[in-house]
Amino acid sequence: MLNRPVISSQLSFLQPGLKEQLSNKHPLYILADVINWQMFEDSFKKHYNENFGRPAKPIRLMTALLMLKHIRNLSDESVVEQWAENAYYQYFSVEQIFTAKAPCEASELVHFRNRIGADGVELILKESIRINGKGGKENKASIDTTVQEKNITYPTDSKLHRKIIKKCSAIAEKEQLVLRQSYSRTLKKLGIDQRFRNHPKNGAKARKADKKVKTIAGRLVRELKRKLPAESYSSELELFERVLRQKRHDKNKVYSLHEPEVVCISKGKEHKKYEFGSKVSITVTQNSGVIIGALNIPGNDYDGHTLDAALKQQQRLTGHKLKEAFVDRGYRGRKEVEGTLIHTPKTFGSKLTNYRKSKLKEGFTNRAAIEPKIGHLKADHRLSRNFYKGIKGDNINVMLAAAAMNFKRMMNLWKNHLLAIVYEIIKLTTNLNRASKIYLSVVY
Repeated sequence: MLNRPVISSQLSFLQPGLKEQLSNKHPLYILADVINWQMFEDSFKKHYNENFGRPAKPIRLMTALLMLKHIRNLSDESVVEQWAENAYYQYFSVEQIFTAKAPCEASELVHFRNRIGADGVELILKESIRINGKGGKENKASIDTTVQEKNITYPTDSKLHRKIIKKCSAIAEKEQLVLRQSYSRTLKKLGIDQRFRNHPKNGAKARKADKKVKTIAGRLVRELKRKLPAESYSSELELFERVLRQKRHDKNKVYSLHEPEVVCISKGKEHKKYEFGSKVSITVTQNSGVIIGALNIPGNDYDGHTLDAALKQQQRLTGHKLKEAFVDRGYRGRKEVEGTLIHTPKTFGSKLTNYRKSKLKEGFTNRAAIEPKIGHLKADHRLSRNFYKGIKGDNINVMLAAAAMNFKRMMNLWKNHLLAIVYEIIKLTTNLNRASKIYLSVVY
């Protein structure tokens, strides 16, 4: 079974449900009633088999948990734990009565994300644009790229070589192979030599120890290739050899053994010269600030080459073409893509009318608003560090972050609209100065 049986909105006279107990003015309460949950039911049920295995958790519950996770900036474990403590979370997930236990194991969110994939998450982003109404249907937008960093340590050759040694030892232990030497004592001594490499007297000793660690890693990889069957662990050993072959200035280097797709991206930041992850493209409407496109871009392409995929996704999500898109100088060289005019900052020619110049200046002024929007995506909605696995995880994370921010935008509007109503009511019953003080105390 995919869904729980339908429960009446009020169970009994003595035990009212959450719908009657909670405030219908709470933003999560309103959001739960606005979202088209049936669309997710119809789209995701193809991933389940009613006649196979244990009955699955309700689709709405799992979809709601994904939304809440990124709206509230929580981990899988935290959102499951807080769900058992928060009545509004439970109402958002279609519960009728308060339940003081976790809805599922945290790992079930991992399986659900993998089950629906990037296409399923794109439906969540599409729904977040729909509930923003006319804000997602504007003809002008701003486009920019940023980096979502992967959850890896800062890569160095020495770290990678030591990880290769550790993984080779683990493979040998699992396959019950006897290695010619474990190098455990040797590696401990070399680790001491590798410390304090920036001291003038220790630099040469550290470089010599680095070479020795790399040699040991190469020996273990070659020994495993000799002793293991031809096809077993071929991909892992090939990755190890690739790491051992790469040099300082090579292109397409491997920066992580568990995330080999990670690339090194330089965005010209003074405080962070290099970032290790993947590039993402963000498209935001200029007036309302609705995110109408969020796409992961594999590799490290020039920004102008990302426009085709970004605008195709925007048209797929909103159902209409943008007339104009304002970008920064990183996109220079592109004039028109998918029927959309691309404007990059430049000196205006004398052929333009004053009216056209003022409109372009206004567009570039509004384009600057995308920078804090990206900052909020990273700080508040889990785009700063991506904990999901692989390229699929990159695609899922950026779209869930964008959808959460669109949901949050509407929640804030509902909240502020209610505060404005409170202000009007207070103003009718008391003097204006006191009303302003009460209103400000509520807002801040």
